[in-house]
Parts: sequence; C-alpha cells; structure tokens
Amino acid sequence: QIDYTGTEPSSPCNKCLNVSWDSTPPCTCTINFTLEHSFESNVFMYYGLSNFYQNHRRYVKSRDDSQLNGDNSSLLNPSKECEPYRTNEDKPIAPCGAIANSMFNDTLELYRIDNDTRTPITLIKKGIAWWTDKNVKFRNPTGDGNNLTSLFQGTTKPVNWPKPVYMLDSEPDNNGFINEDFIVWMRTAALPTFRKLYRLIERKNNLQPTLQAGRYSLDIAYNYPVHSFDGRKRMILSTISWMGGKNPFLGIAYITVGSICFFLGVVLLIIHHKYGNRNTSADIPN
Repeated sequence: QIDYTGTEPSSPCNKCLNVSWDSTPPCTCTINFTLEHSFESNVFMYYGLSNFYQNHRRYVKSRDDSQLNGDNSSLLNPSKECEPYRTNEDKPIAPCGAIANSMFNDTLELYRIDNDTRTPITLIKKGIAWWTDKNVKFRNPTGDGNNLTSLFQGTTKPVNWPKPVYMLDSEPDNNGFINEDFIVWMRTAALPTFRKLYRLIERKNNLQPTLQAGRYSLDIAYNYPVHSFDGRKRMILSTISWMGGKNPFLGIAYITVGSICFFLGVVLLIIHHKYGNRNTSADIPN
C-alpha cells in the first residue's frame, strides 16, 4: 500500500494537498517505492479511500437507475432523488446524483526503474467491473447513430466533473455510462474505509513474474480532494493465490461471530445448570 494523501510535509504530494476539483493543469507528483518480493500471478491495482461514507442513506439514494440503464426519458428528466445534482443551468445532469458527482478521478501510472531508466507497466482498464453491471445495469442512451455526443445532447456534465460523460474514454465500448471506472465507482461501499479496483496487470509469460522485486515509481495526477474531510488516499497492489485474494474482513467477521456464539453458549449453559433442575412436576388439573 502506498499512501499518497500528502498530509506529511515531506511527502512529494504535499504540494497537491489543497487541490480543487477544477484545477488546471492538474497537480502531479511521483512517489518511489520498492517491492521486496515479486508478484508471480496477475496483479490487481486498487485505489483506496478512508473516512469517505459512501454508505450514507441520502448519498446511496442519490442516483437514477433508469437513466443509467439508458432510458431516454429519464436522461432528460432525471429522478428527484438526484437533488441537488439533478439539473445545472436549467439542463439535466447526466449522470445525475451525488454518487456520480463525487466520482474518483485521480490518474495513476506505474513504472519500473532499472538503472535509472523508467519502463512503463501496462495497466489494463477493461474487465474491472462486474459483468452484470457492464452488460445489464448500465447502458448508453439509444437513438439514431452511435455518436454519444448527439445522444447526450441537451444534458450537462456533473458539477465536479472536468468533462462530460461521453468523453470519459476514446474507445466506444468503454465510454459514456458503460465506462468501467464509472461503473466501479457507482457500486457504493459498505464501510467508510474501502478500496475499488482501478487497473489489472496481466502476467505475460510463465518464465517471468508479473512484477519483479525492485524499484518502482507511481506517477499521480492529483485531482481528487480529500483533505477537507480528513480523508486519505492510497494505491494498493494485490495478487491472488489458489485460495483467492487477501480479504481480512471475512476472517474478522468469522472470529467475531464465532466469539459471540461461544459467549452466548456459555451463558445459556450456566442458565441451564442453574435453573434447569427445578421441580416442574406440579399437579396439572385434568
């Protein structure tokens, strides 16, 4: 895990700490780090946020699923649940709501350093969203032609976005409402400290590890402000084994529930031994 919030004065990202949503050009910083061990299989690159309550009731409801599913009428007349991010300058916002408006928009690039030469690591941006989200829940509007600019005509971008939804990517199958970075963000987290999948690093061959042990650098286009609510940002590299990925939540949950069950079992055993031998053979009238 690499924390790049920049709250420490010695951090390379400290200069970007008070960045705003519309900073032009974006603030950039570079953090160097060392991998002590090689990553043998496919690597998953996440971004993590702390003290960000995506589970707030009004925040979770602030979206229009019909609009995100490509319904043309909802595109121009979003749900009132999106207020106050329903319209802007008398135009409907697409996508509307607080979730979309607060979409994570830092750009992360990874490089390997060999003899002071930086080699870029290929980061795959497709395949990071759930299949059902990509192919069922999120669809672009339909109409004459496939030009997203014309399909989204009459709408405006979310307030905090630097560009409209039809310019999220240059590839048609990853643009608009079906952009996978956007889809991943729209699946809200249950806890205030969470991580979301950002990119994939695929293993090229069986002879070399995906990421060799050694020196690396992380280039960051710092666009996402978190200092105002005491939040923190981090980049996480993770891999999987035959047992799956590392997930401490399940272990903590099993231990907690098991401890509660054991405690209740002891309490009920004491109650049974203390009160279970009472004489209950009183005469019962026929």
